[in-house]
Amino acid sequence: MSMLTRHAARGLLAFSMITATLLLDGCALAALPCRVTSATLKIVPVVGHAAASPFDLCANAID
Repeated sequence: MSMLTRHAARGLLAFSMITATLLLDGCALAALPCRVTSATLKIVPVVGHAAASPFDLCANAID
């Protein structure tokens, strides 16, 4: 991949992340780390959903 293409791809990625962040409400943005952690933990077999429940409660409390 050429250097210009890499910079364009990084710029597009940064632009899309900033746009997505601006579209979220303040509460949704604050709850995002809890939701991401919860979704990541739910991938773990057997104990994932049990381990993710405190993070689900955290996100619901913030919202």
